[in-house]
Amino acid sequence: MSDDPAPGFVRVRLDLAYDGADFSGWAKQRTRRTVQGELESAIATVLRLPGPVELTVAGRTDAGVHARGQVAHVDLPEDVWAAEHDKLRRRLAGRLPWDVRVFGVRQAPAGFNARFSAIWRRYAYRVGDHPGGVDPLLRGHVLWHDRPVDVGAMNEAAALLLGEHDFAAYCKKREGATTIRTLLDVRWSRRDDGVAVATVRADAFCHNMVRALVGAMILVGDGHRPVPFPAEVLAGRVRHSAVNVVRPHGLTLEEVGYPPDAMLAARNRESRNLRTLPVPGCA
Repeated sequence: MSDDPAPGFVRVRLDLAYDGADFSGWAKQRTRRTVQGELESAIATVLRLPGPVELTVAGRTDAGVHARGQVAHVDLPEDVWAAEHDKLRRRLAGRLPWDVRVFGVRQAPAGFNARFSAIWRRYAYRVGDHPGGVDPLLRGHVLWHDRPVDVGAMNEAAALLLGEHDFAAYCKKREGATTIRTLLDVRWSRRDDGVAVATVRADAFCHNMVRALVGAMILVGDGHRPVPFPAEVLAGRVRHSAVNVVRPHGLTLEEVGYPPDAMLAARNRESRNLRTLPVPGCA
């Protein structure tokens, strides 16, 4: 199945950021304010298009989750793009609300799909464990945990989660969707201001996956559970009552990775295949 723009249209890549606090997530909803809804409305308005536009995004963030490295694409009429491409970013800056910004607008290379061409997404989750609480100027982006967390212990636990697994124990199951993912990098660090930051990078994420993983690792960090606990939950493939899905405001989509242009179309096709794990003992 071809994913090329329709004849007479150009695929345009958008690089954007948003504060998720006042959005009901990315995906457009009839009665709720969403990032997709605001962007599609702004694009149609500033380009004076006769009909609606539809954005495809690299990762659909949940309500309250932030992004500063989000990527989306939209297919626009060739004549509109030719006339407006050098003015579109500035016009969107004047039309969009303060909590969503488009920083990059350019014609996408052949084979590009913001969602299916991506090879990884990188999130950061920020946790403050100072006994006095979180800096009020950071409160919208940092979770306060009322016990100190041991970054070293959480890194030991994180190392046991890497690789391709069925993350059903850490995902909200969706009909017809796989929960098999490849976790490429999970590591914790401590900033100079004392905030603990989890960097989580995978080829893709299922619903609630990062927030559930962070919830399990925090249980290790504050001493409630031993280092192997998050991996044991993963191996069980079912939700564990002790693991909380931490609040969304500590989570930010930081970056989306893509292959070289010549490999975009192949990655696009590959990503659409439903993944399964190999059966042990089978060739």
